[in-house]
Amino acid sequence: MASTMKPPAHAPDFLAACGWAGAEILPLAGDASFRRYFRVVEGDRSAVLMDAPPPHEDPRPFIAVAEWLAETGLSAPEIISRDLEKGLLLLGDFGSERLRETLDTDPQREHELYALATDVLVHLHAHAPMEGLPPHGLEQWLTELELFTEWYCPAVGADVDLAGYRKAWEEVLRPIAEDGLGPVTVLRDYHAENIMLISDRSGVGHFGLLDFQDALAGHPAYDLASVLEDARRDVSPAVEREMIDRYIAATGSGEKLERAYWALAAQRNTRILGVFTRLWKRDGKPGYRRFQPRMWGLLERDLEQPHLRPVLDWFRANIALEHRREPWKQAA
Repeated sequence: MASTMKPPAHAPDFLAACGWAGAEILPLAGDASFRRYFRVVEGDRSAVLMDAPPPHEDPRPFIAVAEWLAETGLSAPEIISRDLEKGLLLLGDFGSERLRETLDTDPQREHELYALATDVLVHLHAHAPMEGLPPHGLEQWLTELELFTEWYCPAVGADVDLAGYRKAWEEVLRPIAEDGLGPVTVLRDYHAENIMLISDRSGVGHFGLLDFQDALAGHPAYDLASVLEDARRDVSPAVEREMIDRYIAATGSGEKLERAYWALAAQRNTRILGVFTRLWKRDGKPGYRRFQPRMWGLLERDLEQPHLRPVLDWFRANIALEHRREPWKQAA
């Protein structure tokens, strides 16, 4: 079920123990998971309270990745205090200037800000992946794709060829897994609603990173596709093209990166179609249905790439047009 935005009963005691007694606790954001965020205000200072309730959530991966990102020179929230038993973290506050709303207000900055988002990835990928991260390769990609057939297809009444689905995707994705690029640290949810603009920091540090606790060691094209084929906002095709070229020019990754970009964008968008359906059906979060028409638009464009033809053929044979955008039009 969807969670409420009421702070946990033990939050005031936690805040008092770390020097924030009497602070006001204001709702900030919910999450697709069980995590919730609150802004803590006391006088002229503020912080962010993360509620990651056990046993559903474990804040330790967030802490580990945040500290590692800071060591690389990127901006991740400072861990001010923690209570792992209760799943509470007090974090540094990046403020309220988020990339999503900044672009909505001033779309003329699209090229500038996506160039910086691309440069963040170039900087991140120049470092060896963080030690201890689970792999994100062919087997993981194929497993993630099962979310589409497990959740999306039954929701729209599509009876599909499961064996052919896996075979088509494996044919497309195996060459990507074996192309020799990476591994790098993959943040996985790198997009405009998880990037804050920090006014007193410049360069790649100007972007404050959020929601990276599920980081994995995988392909460098994945996060590039995540930010440029955003599930929640449209990125112009011209900017997308320029940013792919910008990344390739900075890294020398060439045609391998180009091919991987479209394949992993298609993989990610197919997975998200399943994830958003699961969030509606299982977790009581119907709001995610409104993104499905955009996801179909992105996926169908990805599948126009010649090297994705096996997957395109499977979709043509198995997912009728009335099972694509049509079921989600009212929600959108």
